[in-house]
Amino acid sequence: MDQLGSFIGTFLLVFLAEFGDKSQLVCMTLAARYRPLPVILAAVVAFSVLNVLAVVVGSVAANWLPRSVVLIVVAVLFLWFGLQSFRTEEDDDAGGLGLSGKSIFLSALVMLFFAELGDKTQLAVMGLASAESPVAVWLGATVALVATSIIGVMAGRALMRYVSVVWLHRVSGVLFMLFGIYAASEAMSLLI
Repeated sequence: MDQLGSFIGTFLLVFLAEFGDKSQLVCMTLAARYRPLPVILAAVVAFSVLNVLAVVVGSVAANWLPRSVVLIVVAVLFLWFGLQSFRTEEDDDAGGLGLSGKSIFLSALVMLFFAELGDKTQLAVMGLASAESPVAVWLGATVALVATSIIGVMAGRALMRYVSVVWLHRVSGVLFMLFGIYAASEAMSLLI
């Protein structure tokens, strides 16, 4: 396949696989609570780095960290963010919630990085990079992940027009906690 074909094929595969997946839901939930720009920038950096790892390391990267360790980190992060969601007040600034752009960026970066490390799309990118142009695969995967993240951020921000900030925080808290419980159960199944 040529460069353009590799880019388009990778983009379509990753975009369709990630649409409605946890990374997009994480971006949506974070954008409902925080300013959107740091969330988008964190997604761009996290996915760019993850896709570089996937392309450079190829199929060997699946063994970089034990899946159970990644899932435990994800569970802890999601549960922590879920608990934080219930601690917000009605008078919080919906755009910032008292956190600096740097704090939002770093929190979102760590959460997205560990949530997607070893994910199905990263494994797909590893496989594609072993057979196609690594640059085209990296670019296609990164553009697809950023696109789904931006769609998630826009959807999260749009919700704020119709739903009370307190209820958005509660729903996002429940979503984060459900993701955390799911990740913890997956980690336990790998450890048992």
